[in-house]
Amino acid sequence: MENHSKVWDSGFLPVSRSDMAARGWDEYDFLYITGDAYVDHPSFGHAIISRVLESRGYRVAMLPQPDWHSVDDFKKLGRPRLGVLVTAGNLDSMVNHYTVNKKRRHDDAYSPGNEAGHRPDRATIVYCNRVREAFGDIPILIGGVEASLRRFAHYDYWSDKVRRSILFDSRADILMYGMGERQIVELADMLNSGVEIGNITTVAGTCFILPHADGYKKIPSYEACVSDKRAYAEACREQYREQNPFIGQPLAQEHGGRWLIQNPPQPPLETRELDEVYELPYERRAHPMYDKYGGIKAIEEVKFSISSNRGCYGSCNFCALAFHQGRIVTSRSDESMVREAKLMVKDPDFKGYIHDVGGPTADFRDPACEKQLKYGACVDKQCLFPKPCKNMEIDHKKYLGLLRKLRHIDGVKKVFVRSGIRFDYLLADKDETFFKELLKYHVSGQLRVAPEHVSDNVLHCMRKPGRAVYDKFSDRFYELNEELGLDQYIVPYLMSSHPGSTLKDAVALAEYLNEHHINPKQVQDFYPTPGTVSTCMFYTGLDPFTMKEVYIARSHKEKAMQRALLQFRDPKNYNLVREALVETGRTDLIGFGDKYLIPPRKIKENHLNERKGERSGKAAERKRSIRQDKGRTQGGSGRPQGKGYRSGSGRNTRRGRSGK
Repeated sequence: MENHSKVWDSGFLPVSRSDMAARGWDEYDFLYITGDAYVDHPSFGHAIISRVLESRGYRVAMLPQPDWHSVDDFKKLGRPRLGVLVTAGNLDSMVNHYTVNKKRRHDDAYSPGNEAGHRPDRATIVYCNRVREAFGDIPILIGGVEASLRRFAHYDYWSDKVRRSILFDSRADILMYGMGERQIVELADMLNSGVEIGNITTVAGTCFILPHADGYKKIPSYEACVSDKRAYAEACREQYREQNPFIGQPLAQEHGGRWLIQNPPQPPLETRELDEVYELPYERRAHPMYDKYGGIKAIEEVKFSISSNRGCYGSCNFCALAFHQGRIVTSRSDESMVREAKLMVKDPDFKGYIHDVGGPTADFRDPACEKQLKYGACVDKQCLFPKPCKNMEIDHKKYLGLLRKLRHIDGVKKVFVRSGIRFDYLLADKDETFFKELLKYHVSGQLRVAPEHVSDNVLHCMRKPGRAVYDKFSDRFYELNEELGLDQYIVPYLMSSHPGSTLKDAVALAEYLNEHHINPKQVQDFYPTPGTVSTCMFYTGLDPFTMKEVYIARSHKEKAMQRALLQFRDPKNYNLVREALVETGRTDLIGFGDKYLIPPRKIKENHLNERKGERSGKAAERKRSIRQDKGRTQGGSGRPQGKGYRSGSGRNTRRGRSGK
């Protein structure tokens, strides 16, 4: 990949000895190894951490996607003075490599040419072991999503077993969890002042290993989590309860006679600090060594997007954000984001469109309530679930003010909001000014929201608002669009087989899709990724907060049926849908007409003149659509066809791509 004799653009951090020589470096402080290609943009964790270190006077050399089959690549930049930083990249390497069906993916948006195969499975572990081989006892610090969410004993979906903390298997010295800016500076300063890596035990937001656990709160051990699912659920509960930067306790988990220690998390960065981080001198593009491969696909959507906030108090059980970034929301200043937008305007590739202004949840700008900045988020209750807390401050004025400033910048044609909008939070705001301006100025014909399901039982297991809330939002969305003379639609993210979802719940979701003329082109199966409460439920069959049993769809057959029900109109899914309807006693949904999901097989075969194959299936689908004549989406346009598409409840929604 790399031309060792070439001196690359000096605006990037060095990736070769020639780059270091061009800077006049005879040594450097940290080697940064990442499983992603080197993209110097603040949407990439390696770019932020390396630039933060640079801003504090440290020399950082980048080693993106090294060849892990030997130690040679790991040695080519020489031994760093202070230590080696290792991350798998913006995604867990196993999520990056495998679908929910455990099939190998054929592409990788974080690699040159969108080509898979440029990093190993379990990249953090593999890289660290090569570093040990290359440099012996050099300090190794690991971070990023893969390390952060695997910091305790954890269920690993791909091997179907509980694995040890990644700190043990990687043989690293310190694990940084969360966003990492404060941790890395503290650790670098300590190492630079001569503190031995084994003596660094006080930095918030880090994990390390000790031979004892005196004075620490103990949670069920790795061995207990392996042998007892209830113990695993108890460990998960305590991990989440103590993710509080102000009153959280240090935790200890035994692994074979040694102890994993987790210090409480770092407090979230304040506005001034976030501004500083996002205004460091990023090149805001992929390294030019990838140009001949067609660049890095992952930069395309985020290059002209603005990160406005961090943290999420939505705390959906299937999402790891609360475990990684925390539940306290903080935001950048308007001035900082306006400056970033003006930089975009100067980019020759900018066409006038800011693709997104948001974060984990776009319309969250501040902590949910004042006390969070003193005591952290509540341990025993949620801000939005089962309904908005009476103490929550609900106000869209700050976010609306930001969007107004951005859309009035010379050279900006449109500012879109494409990251998640919490529709329950939006409804809780009695002032509809933001809602109206969102639809008028910031939606590109489709608004993505995440109801995820319609069964209140499943939604409860997700910590999502009940169906009635989404119905109210959807109704109001279309009413406001009519008032504004707009032709726009909702793109609902939907999930099958989440813990709690029975086959009957899946049928209920299919009925909802049929009633509202929703035709999802893609659907998302629940993916048990490390660090989420839902993954704990999937493995243990228990809700870790109540210890009540939760139904789990475990068989491949049932999961396939639940998924097929979300796309019941697809002829390829006919047999699975029919089997699901028979098994649940819902053969009343087999017949001709709008209220039925599928036609009877025998009549269908006559209707197709006993022709088989994909072409005949497509023809049948077209004829069925004509019979319904209501709001079926066509191709990628998402536009309802014909009259009467808002019959029934008055809602019509479509889905553009897979959800979370």
